[in-house]
Amino acid sequence: MSALGLYNYWIVIFLMMTGFYVVISSGNLVKKIIGLSLFQASVFILYISLGKISNGGPPILREGVELYSNPLPHVLILTAIVVGVSTTALGLSLVVRIKESYGAVEEEEIHRQDESL
Repeated sequence: MSALGLYNYWIVIFLMMTGFYVVISSGNLVKKIIGLSLFQASVFILYISLGKISNGGPPILREGVELYSNPLPHVLILTAIVVGVSTTALGLSLVVRIKESYGAVEEEEIHRQDESL
């Protein structure tokens, strides 16, 4: 199997590193949450990729199918997507409250205002 045949893993690595870079490079809280969502999406793609077997069928007993794909990773990822959307919404609502309180969403500005109190 060649490295190009594993393109889904290259996508996972690219999304993961992009999300990580956004989180560590930006001081904007909204950008940090978006970076975390990108990172999270890459983990979802990784687990879905691991759950699929080439030439594997759905886990339904029928004639001619001898190799089955495991549905558990896909089911767990559905739950993780719901939790991820909820935590992203909570994080963005906290950013809105921070913006109302401090008038800024940049970390340095928020720290500067906290130190001046």
